[in-house]
Amino acid sequence: MTREDYERRMTRAGHAAADAGLAGVIVTPGPDLAWLCGYEQTTGERLTALVIAPGARPRMLVPALERGDIERAPGAGAVDLTGWTDGADPYAAMAELLAGDGRYGISDSAWAMHVLGFQRTLPGTSYAALTEALPMLRAVKDAHEVERLAAAGAAADAVYEEILKVPFSGRREREVAADLDRLLREHGHSQVDFTIVGSGPNGANPHHEAGDRVIEEGDMVVLDFGGLKDGYGSDTSRTVHVGEPTPEERKVHDIVREAQQAAFEAVRPGVACQEIDRVARKVINSAGYGEYFIHRTGHGIGVTTHEPPYMVEGEHLPLVPGMCFSIEPGIYLPGRFGVRIEDIVTCTETGGRRLNNTAHGMGIVS
Repeated sequence: MTREDYERRMTRAGHAAADAGLAGVIVTPGPDLAWLCGYEQTTGERLTALVIAPGARPRMLVPALERGDIERAPGAGAVDLTGWTDGADPYAAMAELLAGDGRYGISDSAWAMHVLGFQRTLPGTSYAALTEALPMLRAVKDAHEVERLAAAGAAADAVYEEILKVPFSGRREREVAADLDRLLREHGHSQVDFTIVGSGPNGANPHHEAGDRVIEEGDMVVLDFGGLKDGYGSDTSRTVHVGEPTPEERKVHDIVREAQQAAFEAVRPGVACQEIDRVARKVINSAGYGEYFIHRTGHGIGVTTHEPPYMVEGEHLPLVPGMCFSIEPGIYLPGRFGVRIEDIVTCTETGGRRLNNTAHGMGIVS
């Protein structure tokens, strides 16, 4: 990524703010700042804030002791920097960068103490969460971003192929989760966000934290894992079985697989995000398991593993080429077992492209 690439992103953000009727956007450390100017600072109590206003050169308020680091960011050359030192009032300095009566989109990751400081210093301003005010800002990926996501997906696929070879029976969930963590890093992930291993009845909890339960012969095991590789996310789920499954377990797995495939086939430009959820849910409802599908069908992915758009009832945003998101229907039978199948998919001009390509059939492990 070059300075010009980041400059184009900031210009795009300014245009999007104008179209949304905003005075601008305020971007604090986190994924938005990394995406817009390439600066990946760990969040802290000292205020750092990029201000992008329509038609104006971007400006950033920075702590003096961190200015050198910010100047080395690839997009910093397209930004005017204003420093502040410990002991000074950063909110007074920030007031110089904002319109006193403007409404701004602000990073979801902004600290409450900073937002309250802005409001105290400029009581005429108001704020909206950036994902609500500009949900499409990072939602549509360029070709470079899609290929980064594809590479992350391919790495996660390689991890799944390897985890099928490790023993499950007689080991604790957290031990298998540790294998997933290690394999993700071996396949190029710099950050592991989650390694869900839900065995037997624990699989009925979609966000189960891998624990001390010993996996047994006859268990269904939900695997859901991902993180960041080269700055872009992976996220995939498959459900495996220790030994041979029962007919009911195969039936439930087949229903989820059918729902996942139907939702994938519904992907095309112009289709509302909620329609992807409806298609998957219709399959599961028709099979009599609707009450056990207890979450949305998908979420966007990019420089974070969860971001807009969301494949959920009530989300009317249309799919457009370059959107990347998960399709992950599931059935969760309390006290018994769960099944989830998840791929990352990107919308193209002609339909969907899977960024995960491992087999959807139930994996049999020992």
